[in-house]
Amino acid sequence: MKENKYGETGGYMSGGDSLDQILNSIEAVTHLNGLDDIMLCARSALQVKHAAYLWIDSNGQNSYFGTFRESWSKRYRDAAMVRVDPVITGCFQRFDPVDWRAFDWTSKLAHSFWAEAENQDVGTQGYSIPVRGPQGQFALLSLTHSCDDHMWDEFTAAHGHDLILLAHFLHRKILRLATQDATATKAALSPREVDALTLLAFGHSRAQVAEMLSISEHTLRVYIEGARSKLEATNTTHAIARATSNGLIVV
Repeated sequence: MKENKYGETGGYMSGGDSLDQILNSIEAVTHLNGLDDIMLCARSALQVKHAAYLWIDSNGQNSYFGTFRESWSKRYRDAAMVRVDPVITGCFQRFDPVDWRAFDWTSKLAHSFWAEAENQDVGTQGYSIPVRGPQGQFALLSLTHSCDDHMWDEFTAAHGHDLILLAHFLHRKILRLATQDATATKAALSPREVDALTLLAFGHSRAQVAEMLSISEHTLRVYIEGARSKLEATNTTHAIARATSNGLIVV
């Protein structure tokens, strides 16, 4: 076996068996949170540096599943880089898979973005497959590597069809899970849980929210924890974000 450009032994995805492995793993997922594991599976099977999936729904809310460093994911999210990422803006104008070398990286903004990405070990090669949903959703499956141009061209030429299939299969699964999540959460939250999250979303403190609802802070905490549990949120901010994206609260 050959050693690839970032020190791992093995080759690229060898064929149908590896693709079937990933597709079967996707089919087995029962919640959106499980898709990070799918990206790890895809990275391993495809022998790439990173595998990532960015999904933007019809309301402009975006979800990311992937293997990039947490520091890069946080920086990308906190700085709302989805609005300036040359890969995203470039793929919005395309329907076919595209190699990142085809994008315009000459602007000052693109240079700055790429410098940060390189520092976070994103990879020197990239390939993205855009997917569009029936209600205006947009998604992007992206793979990266640090190999030379010739090796990357061989990979994309040999496996382009499989990657398109993978992107569409994954997107279909995400749409299904998102619909299930929205239906479940809309039925689950109580009126008081909705009130509590809404007021917190507007920036009121817990003490202020408790006073506005004429309840104790202890009772408010019960409502908040109940909402977090139902929304499968890691913290209150996450619960507010999930409730907002699912249309449970209006901010």
